[in-house]
Parts: sequence; C-alpha cells; structure tokens
Amino acid sequence: MRFAKTVLATAVVALGTLVGAAAPAAAAGKSVTFAYQDMMTPIRVLMESGELEKQTGYTVKWVKFGGGGDVIRAMSSGNVDVGEAGSSPIAAAASQGLPITLFWILDDIANAEQLVARNGSGIKSIADLKGKTVAVPFVSTSHYQLMYALQEAGLSAKDVKLLNMRPPEIAAAWERGDIDATFIWAPVLTAAKKNGTVVASAGDFARKGKATFDGIVATKDFMAANPGFMTTFVKLLAAADADYAKTGKSWTAGSPQVAAVAKWTGAAPADVPDGLAAYRFLTPDEQASKEWLGGGAAEALKSTAEFLKSQGRVTELAPDYGPFVTADVVKAAIKP
Repeated sequence: MRFAKTVLATAVVALGTLVGAAAPAAAAGKSVTFAYQDMMTPIRVLMESGELEKQTGYTVKWVKFGGGGDVIRAMSSGNVDVGEAGSSPIAAAASQGLPITLFWILDDIANAEQLVARNGSGIKSIADLKGKTVAVPFVSTSHYQLMYALQEAGLSAKDVKLLNMRPPEIAAAWERGDIDATFIWAPVLTAAKKNGTVVASAGDFARKGKATFDGIVATKDFMAANPGFMTTFVKLLAAADADYAKTGKSWTAGSPQVAAVAKWTGAAPADVPDGLAAYRFLTPDEQASKEWLGGGAAEALKSTAEFLKSQGRVTELAPDYGPFVTADVVKAAIKP
C-alpha cells in the first residue's frame, strides 16, 4: 500500500498545511473509536494509509458495524466516539435527542442503494412486492426508501413480509433463496444483481424530494474536547475525496486504492470501481453550503424523521434538527 499512502499524502499537502509538527506529539496517548460500515467510499483509502494517525498522533480504533442503527446505539452507550450512519438512523437518533452531531457528508447515496428482486420471483414493480419476503436493515436509508416506495404504490409494511437483516445476513439469505427482494447497498447489492433485477433506485426517490445520504457523526462531548483532531480529520477526508475525483479513473481492480477499499469493506476488488461510481462525493464548499451542512441536511433529517414517525419507527420529533448538524468543522478545515 506504499503507493496509496504516497498518493493520499500528496493530496493532503495539496489541500493545505494541516497541523504543526508538534501536534502529533501533543496528542500522544489520545485515542478515538471510529465505527465504519461497508460502503465503498474514498475514506477506506485514508483508513489504510495511516495518515489520520500520523497527522493527529491519536490512536484510532476502527470497528466495523453491520448497519447505521448499530453505530448509533454504540455511540449512545459511549462505546464509539465517531461513526458512519445513513440519514435515516441519524434522523432517528436526533429525534430521540441523542447527543450526536453530523459534521461531514460521507456520500450522496444517489444510485448506490437499489431495490433488487430475485429473478423468477414475479416482481417487476413495487406493487408486485405484495405478499413477498423483503429484507432490509431497519432504520437504514434503504429502509426509509423502501417504506416510501411501498406507500407510493399504495402498500404498507403489513402487505409484505418485511425482515430486519444486516447486510451480511441479507447476503446469506439471498444465497439460500430465502428472500424475494432486498433494498440494499454494495457489496451485497452487487451480489444480488447477479441473479436479480433492479426494480427501483434511491436516485429515483431523490428526484421526488426524498434524497438520502451517508454521514459521519460524532458525540458532542468528543467534538468539544478534540477540535484539532476534528479539523485535521475533515481535511484528510476532503483530500481523499479530491484524490478520487482527480484520479478515480485509475482506481481499477488492480490498483492499491481499490485494494484498500476491498480490504476494509469485504468487497471483491472487481466490484469496487462500480461501487464507488454509484455515489456522489461532495467538495468541502458543497459540504458547507446551504444545500447540505449549512441547512439542507437538517431539513432532510426532519423530512426523514417525519416519515419514520408516520411509519411508527420513531415516537417523537425533535423541535429543531439544526442543532444536530454543523458546518463549522468543514469551514474551519477550508479556512485559508
């Protein structure tokens, strides 16, 4: 991975000076537990490179989770400081008043999550899901999209046999032939499409005002106690995304970047390039804009929470979702 580390380090330098030489030493003894999932995004190259540890001096414990709901529960129990979660579990957490803050949009999901029906299941439309067995991780962005899709087709959760499964469980159930359809992301999505047909995509519903995204959230206590770490982390996240935007065409199955993504997600290297291409990654300026962390993300969380409440997934709504989102870390990171 020496080449991947060099590429990422170069991108970091190009973005700007990160921290003073004494910063890592000053942070000696500090640690952070980061909960990640299996989404194929450029952060995996950052994780492999060791740059975050090098630039901050922190010990980083990377822990893989099966879904955003699990990440949020671990954060609420104090076992995780920073983690990846979709807009749906983040909205649910905010509705419960959990002390977390969204500070980075990991990806705009776009077409990276899709509803796939098993070939031979007779499912050709959303309406055909009636009476079928459908698996999805509950309180995930895919679950939110599936519930919206059913509602739009005049169906409810009671009209289908809805199973709450984590991605690895869905993969096993699909392999056994236990489920008729799933709304999921790669690498499980990639495997399902080999003997299944895409019925709908998250991108279809985004165009109808139901956009979803994956974000990185931190506990309020950790953010308050570690501002330097947060700023450096965002600079490195931006550098990783910028490197993909600039050199992504060279991220092929044999490249060190793809090898890093495959290692951390469990995906087959051959599936990684298409998996990455399905997402949209925002620039720092886009991150801080009114469309995203500057206001739009809070509105999206509110809309998602309202839908979750209508489905009985949350019992109360937060009076304001703005306090659970901040653009301040991104602004600090891109400040000249």
